[in-house]
Amino acid sequence: MVEEKKSTFLSHIREFRSRLVRSVYALIIAIPIAYFLTAKVFDILTGITPNVELIYTEMTEMLGVFIKVNLILAFVLALPFIMYQFIMFVSPALTRTEKRYVYALLPSIFILFIIGALFSYFVLLPPAMKFLLTFSTDIAQPMIKIGNYISLVTTLIFWMGLCFEIPLVIFFLAKIGIVKTKWLTKYRKYAILIAFVLGAVITPTFDPVNQSLVAGPIIVLYELGILLSRFARKKQASPA
Repeated sequence: MVEEKKSTFLSHIREFRSRLVRSVYALIIAIPIAYFLTAKVFDILTGITPNVELIYTEMTEMLGVFIKVNLILAFVLALPFIMYQFIMFVSPALTRTEKRYVYALLPSIFILFIIGALFSYFVLLPPAMKFLLTFSTDIAQPMIKIGNYISLVTTLIFWMGLCFEIPLVIFFLAKIGIVKTKWLTKYRKYAILIAFVLGAVITPTFDPVNQSLVAGPIIVLYELGILLSRFARKKQASPA
């Protein structure tokens, strides 16, 4: 029995390593593809504040920023495949019907991330940037480094993109029986608190308006996740 459990554990470890290696390969393949898109992405990112002249003060700063944007873009391009590898790793715990349903949801991973990124770009970032660039300008004039600007913008876009995956994650966890609708509803108040904590962490400003712009959608996404969890458990309980 002990040897059998040990063999099963080692099999899971080998499977996890295999999926991880494939994900790394996908990221490596996506890097040169993302390279040709990086310059366009720079134009998009700097388009939020077209009247601000960005600068760099170190010889390697611009190179480092370019590589960072390239890697983030490569990760976004490889995200559907990475999530597919994760789902394939846990798929033995799913029934045949559940597997078909989860595979059908795979495109939603990329779509939800893009929606979150667009929300951040068009709704969250403009007021946040305006607040930061106009705060106490009578005391000092802003000279924004390209590294600081890109780091701020990509961080907000990336984390909001991930936050928009919340309903899908909740649905998947409910589908495999890890979370239940009753549990999600019971701890709703803690989820709201966490949403505002995330809003304070993700946003670069201290004003409650911008923090609410992040916390509000997270709360809505959590509620959507609760609805999806009910649907997931209902589908699972129905006869095959």
